[in-house]
Amino acid sequence: MHDRHHFAVSLQWTGNRGEGTRTYRSYGRDHRIHAAGKRHEIEGSSDRVFRGDADRWNPEEMVIAALSQCHMLSYLHVAATNSVVVVDYRDEATGTLQQEGDGGRLVEATLRPVVTLAAHHNEADARRADALHHRASELCFIANSVNFEVMHEPTTLLQPT
Repeated sequence: MHDRHHFAVSLQWTGNRGEGTRTYRSYGRDHRIHAAGKRHEIEGSSDRVFRGDADRWNPEEMVIAALSQCHMLSYLHVAATNSVVVVDYRDEATGTLQQEGDGGRLVEATLRPVVTLAAHHNEADARRADALHHRASELCFIANSVNFEVMHEPTTLLQPT
């Protein structure tokens, strides 16, 4: 399949404190992100270390969140098509930004999914469920789009009976 899918978002800077960008310290980094047809906006900023608002999402967190979401959705698909019944999925994902001169880049991300399987599964199913993360990673559109390593540290649990 070689279909193309297009996505669009709108961004509105809300950090003009009355002076615009007169100086590096004179403006806020706050902004709103909205996608057509969506009811909820995302309130964004830069990270606190870059003079941003720590209560708002920064771009680096959004990239890590997108990787985590994409892996989860790919994993749930792979689990369903392999008769693995997932009843809970959580992730504590992290990423690292390396500053280089005036710029920088994300250099790695680590996803730590904790998957709980339905009670009828056994330890062999749990090992098979762990192995499915590899296939989910291969299918993840976002992981296939970044130029840094995305590592996985999965844990599979069995639902208590």
